[in-house]
Amino acid sequence: MTKGQIEDTLCKKITAFYPTVLGVGPEESHVYILNDMVIVRLKGKLLPIEQKLLESKEGINLVKDIRKTLHELLTSHLGTIVSDVVKHNVVSAHSDISTKTGEQLQVFILDANLEEELAAQ
Repeated sequence: MTKGQIEDTLCKKITAFYPTVLGVGPEESHVYILNDMVIVRLKGKLLPIEQKLLESKEGINLVKDIRKTLHELLTSHLGTIVSDVVKHNVVSAHSDISTKTGEQLQVFILDANLEEELAAQ
């Protein structure tokens, strides 16, 4: 598979994963392979409960905590999706969300430089 095909496959699989787990998925998603990283950018609305929480001053930290907990719970599943597609192990995963836009970034660090491997093919 080419870099573009892998990015597209990951994008479709990750996008399909979210509605099954959270009941809502991103409105837009992109996946980028950069060196040994798979970067996932999800654009969409915050969950209704998150939107409600942001009405209070403490809401930003609560939403960040919710997303951090979700990240911990979902990382193994998402990591498996990434590993299955790229044929490399995920060494670590990182995530953050904008409480203003609902945009979420996830970064999966692989055990090899996938971009370099794909360029050599």
